[in-house]
Amino acid sequence: MIGTEFIEGFGLGNQLFCYVTARCIAMEKGCEFGTANQQQLGNVFHSHRGMYFMDIDLGKEITQEMKASYTRFDDADDRLYMGNSKHDMSNGCYISGADDRIHEVSDNTLIYGNMQDESYFCRYRNEIRSWLHVKEEADSHEYTRDNLCIINMRGGEYTGHPELYLDRRYWQNAIRNMKKIRPDMQFMIVTEDVESARKVLPEYEAHHFDMGKDYVTIKNARYLILSNSSFAILPTMTSETLQYAIAPKYWARHNVSDGFWSSEQNIYSFLHYQDRKGRVFTAGECRSELAEYKKHSKLYARRNIRPGKARIFCQVIRRKLLYGRFYLQKIWRSLERRSGIIHTWQGQN
Repeated sequence: MIGTEFIEGFGLGNQLFCYVTARCIAMEKGCEFGTANQQQLGNVFHSHRGMYFMDIDLGKEITQEMKASYTRFDDADDRLYMGNSKHDMSNGCYISGADDRIHEVSDNTLIYGNMQDESYFCRYRNEIRSWLHVKEEADSHEYTRDNLCIINMRGGEYTGHPELYLDRRYWQNAIRNMKKIRPDMQFMIVTEDVESARKVLPEYEAHHFDMGKDYVTIKNARYLILSNSSFAILPTMTSETLQYAIAPKYWARHNVSDGFWSSEQNIYSFLHYQDRKGRVFTAGECRSELAEYKKHSKLYARRNIRPGKARIFCQVIRRKLLYGRFYLQKIWRSLERRSGIIHTWQGQN
């Protein structure tokens, strides 16, 4: 049997990637599929109802006692230690691409890690649509329109991290790019954190329905502007309505990257990627550019190497400057809202 374990603290997107990748590898190897800690699926930071909107076949249950007899495989975990935040200085910024060893695992293996690279599961896309089928009573096409773009904004713990939280400029650039496709395009935000969304884009309607309806609203959208969150990737990939989607170039380090991706696993053929200047790139262009970056980058050459005292001193200065700019920007945005420079959607309470 090949399987995975649902880890407490993982968001729904991370959980579903673990499930999909492990099941695809089991199918690829002709092995039975199973999962450990099954009750954890769907019980995440903003919902404790489980997978109430899907009937997911979790395979055979792997108990805690059975785990001892399984081999453990960990997906690649390459890191850059840099002065973006305390996390990136102490734990490193995750940058890994595909780990081809995953295709060589043997029977009786549990797979752990990020597990989000398209090469792990792309050949089974039709099967994944079936595995992640939404119950008829939970599905919704209420917001499926030819001229409506869904903005999936991630708030929560992201809002205190300048290296991670996407600024208003990213969303404005993406909105302009969508209007190039359809000048009459309208926009609506779907988020787990409505309060934060209204601070960044107060002029647009914002909703958090529940986890299931947020998921299906993304899945059934024709146009999408995505944040750097794994929650939206699988509903986007399994969508049968999607026409165009924009995501942040460099993914989780869109704000600070000089060419590296956090992570490379999040380059997907079904997305277009927008840089900080609002330019849009295909996945192929991003991969080619990253390959050249890896050849010449001094930063990338230091991956997995912890810095010495002098470099740490410089990293601390960089981190403080980033955070100072971040909070000044928040203050400025607040003043723009309060003064009426930024319009507020009239449907808000």
